[in-house]
Amino acid sequence: MSKKTLILIGAVIFALCAAVVIAFGQTYTVKFNNTDLSVPIPTDTSKIRVETEDEEPCAEMTECRVEDGILYIRFSSVKWGRTEVNLFFGEEPQVFFRLYTHLFGVITNDTLFGDSTGDIAIPIALMLFLAAALWFVTGRYRTDVRRSMYQYRNVMELGLIVFLCFFLLGQAWQCFNYKGVIDSVNDFLGIIHSFSLIVLPVAFVLSLLVTSSNVSLMRREGRTWRNMLGIFLGLGLCLLTITPTALGEYLQWSPDPIMDVHNEQGAGLYIETFTEGVISMMVTYLECILIGTIVFGLKAARHVPAFDKDYILILGCQIRDDGTLTPLLRSRADRALEFARMQKEKTGKELVFVPSGGQGADEVMAEADAIKNYLLSQGVPEERILSENTSVNTQENIANSVRLISEHAGGADVKTAFSTTNYHVFRAGLIAETQGVHMEGIGSPTKRYFWINAFVREFIATLVSEKKKHLFVIVTVTLMIVLAVIIKYLSAAL
Repeated sequence: MSKKTLILIGAVIFALCAAVVIAFGQTYTVKFNNTDLSVPIPTDTSKIRVETEDEEPCAEMTECRVEDGILYIRFSSVKWGRTEVNLFFGEEPQVFFRLYTHLFGVITNDTLFGDSTGDIAIPIALMLFLAAALWFVTGRYRTDVRRSMYQYRNVMELGLIVFLCFFLLGQAWQCFNYKGVIDSVNDFLGIIHSFSLIVLPVAFVLSLLVTSSNVSLMRREGRTWRNMLGIFLGLGLCLLTITPTALGEYLQWSPDPIMDVHNEQGAGLYIETFTEGVISMMVTYLECILIGTIVFGLKAARHVPAFDKDYILILGCQIRDDGTLTPLLRSRADRALEFARMQKEKTGKELVFVPSGGQGADEVMAEADAIKNYLLSQGVPEERILSENTSVNTQENIANSVRLISEHAGGADVKTAFSTTNYHVFRAGLIAETQGVHMEGIGSPTKRYFWINAFVREFIATLVSEKKKHLFVIVTVTLMIVLAVIIKYLSAAL
């Protein structure tokens, strides 16, 4: 499904929704039972009188009947406007209510955006559109993952799928428990806030884990701002999650609030509603993207490449002072050896190992040479080892190794995998993609404190890389919140 198709589907859904509301909304039936009134409903409708306070009402009564103790009064639209209606049993008025007739003759009860006949089509249409949007994003996600696992758009799309699923479930609940447009508007604003509150305990626990993890990371890797990203993110999410509730409680109960939120016709209440809605929406969306980051990071780390590879690149890192491999680097080499064995067992195909990494100022030899020595010690023939010993970072690891592989293969089309630490798989694959190189990665285990910081780093990178798409989603939902607040205000003010 393309974007144009989704837009067309949305247009058709809401056009049908409007047609249903207009077609059925020309009439409206007001219902009363004995519990709504101070005196019993007379069974003789001649004793029931309906009067309007307007000389030319916007709606006229066309039917009045009593069935099973329930009074039904049916109105039909006449013209645009508002009509005050009084219901009499004898001489004393029993009920007062308003009817509004809108453009195209749709009648709403009590408020400007009150109940109307056929208005159940509105939440149904929104649910159908959310389902179509979810189908669209899911299809895009599957297509993009098949094209390449290592793209920030994959993380963004997975987070958006979580976001849409949550809203779709909330909208489905509204359809089964529909009580009118205003209640649906309030439920919509409540859905946004409820997700952030639901995950607040998780966010709090996560912030504690992140803080503990970052402390361990800083002890081993140094106190840099990069190693503190998890702490900032965890605390930030917790603070933002409780901000709407704290703001509402302060404005509701403070003896000297900065604005009045108790007047339904004043601006303060709606400014508060909008502010709480936008903050909650931002937190909800960010949490969904973070969930997508974690899920996709784990997916990339646990992915096993297809067993059709000709070469496997081993990304280097720090070696020991005696030239042997650190546990981190040895795990990368062991994972490459394991993959080679699995491929040999599955397909009988041998592959060439490409250890990559130059010599740092504090290293006795190039990392690639240290990896080669380890591979030789594990029984790998020297002719199946192709060392790249000049690179100083992941970008150079991939670029130099790909060039070396191309020369070794004589320019033939070959398939290459890479082995690195599990938290580094997604980033390494992404770097390869930016160089126009498609290769699958396989991850080796490492300490957990590296994982959390890697998730945070990729989460921030996803926000930056796909900022236009994120901004589009945020602006769209913000406009929906604005519309919801306007509906609430007009219903109270008019």
